[in-house]
Amino acid sequence: MTVIQEFKAFALKGNVIDLAVGVIIGAAFSKIVDSMVGDLIMPVVGAVIGKLDFSNLFLILGSVPPGIPVTLDALKKAGVPVLAYGSFITVAVNFAILAFIIFLMVKQINRLKRREAVAPTAPPAEDIVLLREIRDSLKK
Repeated sequence: MTVIQEFKAFALKGNVIDLAVGVIIGAAFSKIVDSMVGDLIMPVVGAVIGKLDFSNLFLILGSVPPGIPVTLDALKKAGVPVLAYGSFITVAVNFAILAFIIFLMVKQINRLKRREAVAPTAPPAEDIVLLREIRDSLKK
């Protein structure tokens, strides 16, 4: 078997294709969660706390050259060390929401699997029933 044939057999296995689909859907889902956090949740949290945008919260760790505006983007472009804790807060909230949604999805999938496992099975065949009766009568 050549390397190309082996790769083809590997790539066409169900698990690899399922993984690829999962990665693509995960990337798209990540964009939805990013938008939900950045456009819906963080503005509400910012309004409650008094700031409108967490992404511009930072702490300057060095000296600011004269003439540079004190904004996160300008300071980063000027090479001034800044601790951008607002961006971290946004990413942490984003992660928490994504982790919670994935937890709910896995919980639901596990619940559905348990239902399938508990689902009634077909009654045993007549010969099995007869063999069980024979076994039980021999035990007496």
